[in-house]
Amino acid sequence: MKKLLAGLAISATLMLTLVGQTTAQSTAIINIADVLENMQDYKNAQAQLDKLAEQWQQEINAEFEKIKAMYNKYNAEEVLLSETERKAREDAIVQREKEVREMQKLRFGPEGDLFQKRQQLVEPIQDKVYNAIQEYAALHNIDIILDKSSSAGLIYSNDKYDKTEDIKRKLNIK
Repeated sequence: MKKLLAGLAISATLMLTLVGQTTAQSTAIINIADVLENMQDYKNAQAQLDKLAEQWQQEINAEFEKIKAMYNKYNAEEVLLSETERKAREDAIVQREKEVREMQKLRFGPEGDLFQKRQQLVEPIQDKVYNAIQEYAALHNIDIILDKSSSAGLIYSNDKYDKTEDIKRKLNIK
C-alpha cells in the first residue's frame, strides 16, 4: 500500500511539473494572410504580378490562335497537297505548338518568369512581416506563434491568442 501511495505521489508530482512546464510557454496566433492583404506594398506587388501574368497569357493565347489558324488552313488545303507537303505542314504545326508550350512553361512553370518575379517582388515584403513577428515575439516573450491563415494544423484557437492586429499596428497597417 505504501508503494502504491508513493507511486501515486511521484506520478502526481511529475504531472504537475509537466503541466507547469507546458503552461509556461506563451503562444500567439497571427493571420499572416490578413497582414499581407492589408499592406499596400503587397497589394501593389500583387497587382503588378497579375498585370504581368495577364499580359503573358494574352501573348500565349495569341500564339495558340495562330496555330489554330495554321491547322484550319492545313485542313482546308489538305486534299490539294502532296504527301510531302502534308507532312511538312503537319510537322510545322506540331513544332510551333511545342514552341508555344515551352514558352508557356518558361512564363508560368514552377521555376518560370512569374515565379521569379513573385520572389523578387513579394519576398522582401514577407521578410518584413516575419521580422516584425520575430521582434514582437522577442518583446512579448512568446515561445510559439502559429499562422492562422494556413490552418492545416490549427483546429481551434481562442481569440485572445490572435495577435494579428498587434503585428498590423507594428507595421502601420490599418
